Amino acid sequence: MRAAVMGSPIGHSLSPYLHRAAYQAMGLGGWSYEAFECDEARLPRLLAELTPVRGRSGSGSSSGDGADAWAGLSLTMPLKRAVLPLLDTVSELAVEVGGANTVVFRDGLRHGDNTDVHGIVQALTEAGVPAPRSATILGGGATAASALAALRDLGLFEATLLVRDPARAGETAAVAERLGVALAVETFDKLDAFARADLVVSTLPGGAADVFAGRLARVPALFDVVYSPWPTDAAAAVVAAGGIVVGGFEMLLHQAVRQVQLMTGIAQVPVEAMRAAGEAEILRRSASRTG
Repeated sequence: MRAAVMGSPIGHSLSPYLHRAAYQAMGLGGWSYEAFECDEARLPRLLAELTPVRGRSGSGSSSGDGADAWAGLSLTMPLKRAVLPLLDTVSELAVEVGGANTVVFRDGLRHGDNTDVHGIVQALTEAGVPAPRSATILGGGATAASALAALRDLGLFEATLLVRDPARAGETAAVAERLGVALAVETFDKLDAFARADLVVSTLPGGAADVFAGRLARVPALFDVVYSPWPTDAAAAVVAAGGIVVGGFEMLLHQAVRQVQLMTGIAQVPVEAMRAAGEAEILRRSASRTG
């Protein structure tokens, strides 16, 4: 069976290391996991090439079964929203957040789901932040939408979103409305007022939140979606002040665990083997940058 991660750029993805470690530990010797460079323009054609013929039972591809059959795809930016109209079915959660990061091929159909929300919930719960009473989210992209859904699942039905331009936060505001979460949209210059929340979630790309490190140092808990390089300046500042920090790797790990479950149909997934493989690759990359 075959699976892959698609997005652009894709060379940095840790997904192949996580999924391959799971297959090895689970004894799935006939499974493989690849990485494909794919932007929004190429997605429809590539997805059509991989989708099994309609009417065929089980996972499979038009080229045959077994090692050539396709089980599913992991999707990263910029494909999570672009894939929705190309799917046959979409989970309620993926509809709510407006994005699918997982496609499972089954019975000749493309089934879309979102495991990012699961990843965030698991990461926060493991770190001891299971039920924040207030939250501020930095950034308004697809990950911010998943963070809103995760907060909803943790019992929080209101949050503040800080962005550079509120006019560009329309999609995230629409997600909040679908989720039943009351969302206040403010600009980054209001950070000092809203950094007092129980939890601050930074969905900003690597390095972008570092300018706020000093202002975030006193937050009780910070979830920073960046996983490399780690720690970020913001994460280090929170740790130094005695706060709780959750890194992006934990989210990535747990969303991948859920993807393996969905694609293989096997509930028991070797989380620690996946964690070890991902951490080893992060260390290898860090050493190569500094060596």
